[in-house]
Amino acid sequence: MAESTIPADGAKAPAFTLPDKDGKKISLKDFLGSWVVLYFYPKDNTSGCTLEAVDFSAANETLAKMGAKVLAVSPDSPQSHCRFADAHGLTITLLSDQDRAVLAKYGAWGKKKLYGKESTGVIRSTFLIGPDGRVRRSWTKVKVPGHVDAVKEALASLRQG
Repeated sequence: MAESTIPADGAKAPAFTLPDKDGKKISLKDFLGSWVVLYFYPKDNTSGCTLEAVDFSAANETLAKMGAKVLAVSPDSPQSHCRFADAHGLTITLLSDQDRAVLAKYGAWGKKKLYGKESTGVIRSTFLIGPDGRVRRSWTKVKVPGHVDAVKEALASLRQG
């Protein structure tokens, strides 16, 4: 697997094409000219990941009015994403990165510590990508409560600036 590095603010967002929950190929380049909220999460149907997906779904209409599309990426399969979306009424686009290549491109795959134990896995991260395809803001080691509001505030601020 490629070296895992976090793209710097202002850098061109790494390109990717991944299947959504229905198996349709979605590419980052499809969204040039729009804002993209790209977030990485560890696993479907776990407490923190469900809360984050539900929060982003609740904000999806507001984010869309601000010109942004939400893309959520995990290593889960498209079939798992289908069950996850159906179980929680998710309205965001769920993408499957089973080989973890895109996670690595964004520095969202690597060593992490939980309760003093080190493991390798998904590092919850969010990237706000501008209409020009560049990373405009990033959050790493995201804590879910209040995160969606922080993303909305950053988007509002960047759109004005």
